[in-house]
Formats: sequence, C-alpha cells, structure tokens
Amino acid sequence: MRKRKFFVRILFVLFLFLITNTLFAFISYHATGWLYGQLGTEPHDFWQQLGTVLGVFVLFACSAAIIFLIGLNRQRNYWDAIVEALRQMAKGDFNIQLDVKGNEEDQFGQLIHGINHMAVELGELERMRQEFISNVSHEIQSPLTSINGFAKALKNIHLPEEKRQHYLEIIELESNRLSKISDNLLKLTSLESQHHPFETTTYRLDKQLRNVILALEPNWVAKQLDFDLQLDNITITADEDLLNQVWMNLLTNSIKFTSDRGTITLTMTQHLDTVTIIVQDTGIGLSEEQQMHIFERFYKADQSRTATNGGSGLGLAIVKKIIDMHNGTIAVESKLGEFTAFSITLPIDTTETRANV
Repeated sequence: MRKRKFFVRILFVLFLFLITNTLFAFISYHATGWLYGQLGTEPHDFWQQLGTVLGVFVLFACSAAIIFLIGLNRQRNYWDAIVEALRQMAKGDFNIQLDVKGNEEDQFGQLIHGINHMAVELGELERMRQEFISNVSHEIQSPLTSINGFAKALKNIHLPEEKRQHYLEIIELESNRLSKISDNLLKLTSLESQHHPFETTTYRLDKQLRNVILALEPNWVAKQLDFDLQLDNITITADEDLLNQVWMNLLTNSIKFTSDRGTITLTMTQHLDTVTIIVQDTGIGLSEEQQMHIFERFYKADQSRTATNGGSGLGLAIVKKIIDMHNGTIAVESKLGEFTAFSITLPIDTTETRANV
C-alpha cells in the first residue's frame, strides 16, 4: 500500500513538473517574442531558442525560490511550535496538543503525532502520580492522627487503667496498620519497577494452596468456617514466592469478609496449557461499582470493615500486578450479601510464556 502511494506521488510530481515547464516555456516564448518586438530586432533562431530556454530557467528558479522560502518559513513555524511544546513538557505542563497539520505516514507527521501522544501519556502519568501521592498522604495521615490523639490522652494521669490499656491497644493497632501500608507500598513499587526478581521453579500448585490454608488455620477456625477444596494434582513453573502472596492475600480477604460458619470454596481446573483457580466465599459480596475498582490502588470496597481490620487498599493491587507478571488474568464476580469469587488463570509454564512476549 505504501509503495503504491509512493509511486503515485512520483507520477504526480513528474506530471506537475511537465505541466509547469510547459507553462514556463509558453510564457518565456511569448515574453522573448514581445521583448524582440520592443527592441526592433530579430536574432537568429539559435539565439531565440536559447533566450526561451534561459527564460524558462529563470522562471523555474524564481518559482523554486519562492516555494522554498514559503516552505522554510512554514517549517520554521512548525519547529518553533515543537520546541515550545517540548519546553512546556520539560516544565511539567503536559496539557498541550500540537495543531500542526501533517500526514501521519511521513516522518514529520509521525513526529507531531508522537509528541501529542507523549504529552497525553505523560499527563496521565502525572495525574496518577498526584493521585497516588494524595492517597498515600491520606492513608498515612489517618493512623498518625489516631496515634497522636491517643498518645496525648495517655498523658492524663487520672485516666482509668481500663481506658489506658484500650488506648494502648489502639495505638498498637494503628502502628501495625502504618507499618503494613509502608511495607505494601515498598512491595508494590518494587513490583512496578520491572527490576523485581522473578525466579521460576517447578512445583505442585495444589500443595502450595493447601499449605496457605494450613498457615491461615487459626483465622478460619476462630470463625468456624468450612473449606470446600476441589484441587487437582497440577504442577506449574512460576515464581512460587510471588504466587504465595497472591493466595495468602485472596484467602485472607475471604476469611476476613465471610461471616461465622460460612464456606470458602477453592477449585482448580487445567485447560491445555493454562490452569484456572477460583476462590469463592459466602461473604458480604461486592456491588457492580465496587467490582469495577477493586484492583485499583488504595480502593476500599468497605471503608468501615477495612479500617477495622487494618486494610490499606493495596493488597489486591499487588495481586493484580503479580498475576500480570505471570502473564495471567484475574477477574471478580460477586453479588451483595451472597458471594464473591475471584477467578485466576495462569499459564502452566510461565517461563515459556514470558519468553514469547
């Protein structure tokens, strides 16, 4: 397609050149004839033809010079606009859009399109950065304010011992929450830096899931929860430590938001070169709006419940990032007051999949 357009342009330029030179020859022939008539002389045919050729050359040169000057001035305006746009972006102002007309198929048009696209992407990154800083500040400020307030209250020498112990428990809880926020922020930053170590090993996925459930036994035994396990003997090649964080986070959330004597179902099914794991609980559920934002950083589906349990709104963002690093997918399906199900699909051999990306 591009070759065809290139040849069409060449033919158009040749046709335009031919028409222009024919017009110049016509003008030059009549102009020299008029000039000879004014001078009252009739030179030899050779000199008449030479005069006509020189006239064509002069007309062509003048036209080329005029076109060149117009193009040079327009190009200077284009480059001035580009340089000014780059200066604005260097100062942190990404709200720009070059209104310079250019064909996206040529190099100049691609440059304009690239700068406009870069400005949009950098603007989006800046918006996300500001939103991230705002969220971090808010999340850190909340436990700090609580710690500061109860620490001041403890200075009261007449404070009953019961209240003193209660305030100390709150300070300890908020301190742990602050530590967890910091730890998750560092973990998420490391994962998003693309320099986080990704070490794959071949291991039994069903055994890993059973070990995570055993590690969380005190949590689900205290709430008298039932586990329905439907796990096949499946071996995968992936980063065992990273996926362990995924199962730990998902199962912890299921236990946390499932009422006493509820049920958590864990199923695993293999499909050719992928495996699908579903973690479903009979918990409080999520609305459609909550499901749309559940994997966003600092998003809390239930503000009161997450605050009580020390949630930071980063756990599922970390889960999503780890699944993405394994070239897998994660989806959520839920109904308020009935259930929540997280479906994770992973390649059996992550090493091979990453090599093909």
